Amino acid sequence: MLGWELPPHNSGGLGVACYHMSKALANRGATIDFVLPYTAEHPGVEFMNVYNATNLTPEAGVHMGSYDSEFVTEKDMAEIDAGDLSTMRAVQKHYVNFVEGLLKTVKPDVIHAHDWLTMEAGVRAKELTGIPLVIHVHATEFDRSGELYGNPVVHEIEQQALDMADRIIAVSNITKAIIVDKYGISADRVEVIHNAIDVESFEPYQYDMHDYHYFEALRKEGHTIVATLTRFTVQKGLAHLMRAAARACEKYERFVFLFAGDGEQRDALIQLAADLGISDKVYFTGFVRGKLWRDIYSVADVFVMSSVSEPFGLTALEAAHHDSALIISKQSGVGEVLNNILRYDYWDTERLADQLVGIALSPSLATTLRRGVAEEYARISWHDVAEKCIVLYNRVKDGVPA
Repeated sequence: MLGWELPPHNSGGLGVACYHMSKALANRGATIDFVLPYTAEHPGVEFMNVYNATNLTPEAGVHMGSYDSEFVTEKDMAEIDAGDLSTMRAVQKHYVNFVEGLLKTVKPDVIHAHDWLTMEAGVRAKELTGIPLVIHVHATEFDRSGELYGNPVVHEIEQQALDMADRIIAVSNITKAIIVDKYGISADRVEVIHNAIDVESFEPYQYDMHDYHYFEALRKEGHTIVATLTRFTVQKGLAHLMRAAARACEKYERFVFLFAGDGEQRDALIQLAADLGISDKVYFTGFVRGKLWRDIYSVADVFVMSSVSEPFGLTALEAAHHDSALIISKQSGVGEVLNNILRYDYWDTERLADQLVGIALSPSLATTLRRGVAEEYARISWHDVAEKCIVLYNRVKDGVPA
């Protein structure tokens, strides 16, 4: 298993998905050697062997460009100095070299590589050993760049790996369509395996409303708390959400909007809130994880996923678990496994504003959405994901064609 992060050192949903998928696979008898690009403690991962490709800490910049590939410019790995770990491409080359060395002692049945960050290492491992390669696409460069084209260097890395893969896993039908249409991959080589949620893995938790005393006071006065928790990048459609928030406030004034997270769009979003005249309605929490992360879900009446292109969207399942009503853009893959939600096109700010007002003015609608989605996410399991992966592994290991 070639991955780039694991909790608690993850900067996004990729690490969460890798952790729960690996744990479920291990529970089904799989022996997993998981390679990371950094060195850190990962409590609770004794179910697999974790290898550290570098001595860097997660805080030392290993996540540079992980989700924002704008500054990745070096295309040819042969020209990259693997000893200089100051750039993403250097870390990736060091990672490839480490995997080459590891394969001298570790002989896997299948190589499972996650996203563009580890694709080159996966391709190299297959070249050296002939072992089947499974590429797991959690997001493509088309997703990460939002309404833009993205980085051609990353596109080329993805193209080569998808061409070389024995089988490809997409986290949604939306992602599969991109792989087929944009990369020219045959549809029968791509299997959709949706992500899941492991409620049992959540630590015991008691929401302390004193952490958000001001918002709880507003809620008692009849305000509706709307939250989003994400990276502040163009992919996430937050400027559209901000405009929808302003429109909703024109129609109904008792709203509060929580923007939880951080990213390169933070200052622009703060300025946009001011320009739209809703600075008093919008609050920025900064990056959150752990208890603060779960408090955001708990204080929210409504959770919005506004992504321009979201291959899946685990945060929606986490918000549902914390009893939020969900509004999801139609461009988000999680909508393929949930029905008791409201959906809209990411650019349709008027429709989103109407949906927000509709929930705020109809407690019965909010209750129906929360109860319905709770029943749905309870049926989604990482054990089912692991079962599908095991079947896929056995097919590629046995040379069964797609």
